[in-house]
Amino acid sequence: MIPPDTHLQIGSLLFEGLDQIDLTGPFEVLSRVPNSTYRVYAPSLDPVRDVRGLRILPDATLAEAPRLDVLHVPGGQGQEALMRDAAVLGWIRDQAAGAGHVLSVCTGALLLGAAGLLVGRRATTYWNAVHLLPFFGAEPVDERVVIDRDADGRTWVFAAGVTAGIDGALRLAAALRGDEAAQAIQLGMQYAPEPPFDSGTPRTAPPAIVAQARAAAADLTARREATARAIAAERGIRPPEPASVTR
Repeated sequence: MIPPDTHLQIGSLLFEGLDQIDLTGPFEVLSRVPNSTYRVYAPSLDPVRDVRGLRILPDATLAEAPRLDVLHVPGGQGQEALMRDAAVLGWIRDQAAGAGHVLSVCTGALLLGAAGLLVGRRATTYWNAVHLLPFFGAEPVDERVVIDRDADGRTWVFAAGVTAGIDGALRLAAALRGDEAAQAIQLGMQYAPEPPFDSGTPRTAPPAIVAQARAAAADLTARREATARAIAAERGIRPPEPASVTR
C-alpha cells in the first residue's frame, strides 16, 4: 500500500474503437481513489468513438501527460490499429517504466505485448484472444484477474474481458490505498453483480452461443493472430503450438 499522503497521478489511454467499459468500468473505481488525480489521455484532443459509437473526450494529449503513478490501458477492437503505432506504443512503454502500477483490461494486454512489456509475465486478456499472449512472451492464465509483480515492486494487474476491468481496478485500488478504501469504493458503486445467466465465459456459456461469438469475431481474431505472429517472429519469440493456457 502506498502512504496515504502520497498524491497519485492516474491516467488511462483513450483511442478510437476501444470498448468504453474497458475505460469507464475502471474509471468508476480509479477516479474514487483517495488523494489522486485521474485523467484520460489520447493522441489528440479530438473526440473518439468507442466500438459501439459512444463519443468520449480526452482530458489531454499523450504528450501532455505527467509522469504517471498508475497507467491504465483498455482494449477493444480498435486495439489492433495501434499494434504498430510507434508513438502510442512508445508512450505506453515510457509511462509503464515510471509507473508503480499498470492495469490492462481486455485486449489492452496485447498493446502491452506490442510495446514489449509482457515477456516473462503471467497475464490474461479477453477470452477470444488469450491464446495470443505467448506470441508476446507471456504465460496466459485463465483467470478473471491476474497479478504479476516485478522484483522492484512494480505491480501489473491484468483483467480479462470488458467487465473484468472493474474487478481488476478494485484489486488495484486495494494495492494503492488498502482493502478498506477499496471496499468503500465498491460500496459507493453498489458493485454486487448478480448476472441473470451463467454465460459470461466460454466454459459456462452454451456451446452454440460460444460458436456464434467465435464466428462473429473470426476476421478480427485472424488479424490479431497475424499481427501477433509477425511481432513474435521479429523478436525471436517461439510460442508453443498450440498456445497453452494455465488454469
